Amino acid sequence: MGEISLKGYELVFQDPNIISGFLNTLLYVGVGTALGLVLTIMGAYVLSRKGLYWNSLVMKLIVFTMYFQGGLIPFFIMVKNMGLMDSRLAIILPTAVNTWNLIVMRTAFATVPDSLIESAKLDGASEWRTMWVIAVPVIQATVAVIALFYAVGRWNEWFNPSLFLTSKDKWPLQLLLREILLKNSTQAMTQLGSVGQSQQEMYRLLVKYCTIMVATVPILVVYPFLQRYFIHGVMIGSIKE
Repeated sequence: MGEISLKGYELVFQDPNIISGFLNTLLYVGVGTALGLVLTIMGAYVLSRKGLYWNSLVMKLIVFTMYFQGGLIPFFIMVKNMGLMDSRLAIILPTAVNTWNLIVMRTAFATVPDSLIESAKLDGASEWRTMWVIAVPVIQATVAVIALFYAVGRWNEWFNPSLFLTSKDKWPLQLLLREILLKNSTQAMTQLGSVGQSQQEMYRLLVKYCTIMVATVPILVVYPFLQRYFIHGVMIGSIKE
């Protein structure tokens, strides 16, 4: 059996770009998931309430955006005109809410019994308190699933950063990984001038594989803690009483 070596991970974490990319990704995942989840919950709760005559119109407009989009060029111009180019906010704000996640969350809120909402209002609870204290705990499985969707989406995001970020110190880990894998940009990591050409090639491959592990393992570690919520959320609505 070959000798186990952690040299590849040592080389990966010696590169300051990998460390900054990892920290940037954690920032994008944390802030993006929290903001997206809060906005999705608030929007879905309002759209799930009965008796609001404009709900149907708003939902049609939201669904319309799923099938007809402005395209990449108008999206780029919008971000540029907002003054967000080369800003971390360009990665978080324009895509803060996902339409599909909003629809799923609205469907979950619609399953909350009206008697619970009415009881809370009779006890003097405001709409804000009713939403967070009564409705959200009832659909906590769906909330966990949507949080996972947002987190995984933010973790894997690289296309928008490649469009809007020019400073390498703001790049997420996935964009750095793309550069390493597609452009074979590992020379900065493998400052191994004293070794032979074959060994340098071996270390380049080793760095690539270790970078993939660094980018994949964190999200795999989080998933088991949310798995039971994910399974429960998928099963919602599958059994009719």
